[in-house]
Amino acid sequence: MKAQQDNEPYDEINITPMLDLAYVLLIIFIIMTTATVQGIKVNLPQASSTPSLAKPQTKAVTITQDGTIFLDAYPVSLSELESLLRQYKSANADLPVVVKADAQIQYQRVVEVLDLIGRLEIKQLGLVTKAIAK
Repeated sequence: MKAQQDNEPYDEINITPMLDLAYVLLIIFIIMTTATVQGIKVNLPQASSTPSLAKPQTKAVTITQDGTIFLDAYPVSLSELESLLRQYKSANADLPVVVKADAQIQYQRVVEVLDLIGRLEIKQLGLVTKAIAK
């Protein structure tokens, strides 16, 4: 009698392995979507409030504490920065640029970058600062 019951078709499906797989895929998806590229880390100067500068075509110029200049996340010289910004400006006349400089940087390096941006007649310029913690 018992042998006959073993040959009967299953009336229930065990979904535990499928749920385990779904949970693993969910965790992988959450981890991958929250992992973002942060760019170059600099110590930002502090300001009382920070305006929202979220535009998709915005180019970020970063100046690190040792004076290295980055366009987005790529190191460039001043002449390379000028030619690249000139190319981007020719494609988009209203090219927005943000400058993010370390708080300990020599002011002259920031002035050189701002002067270059002024020569290219880039009108939409922002300086990135960090809000003062209250």
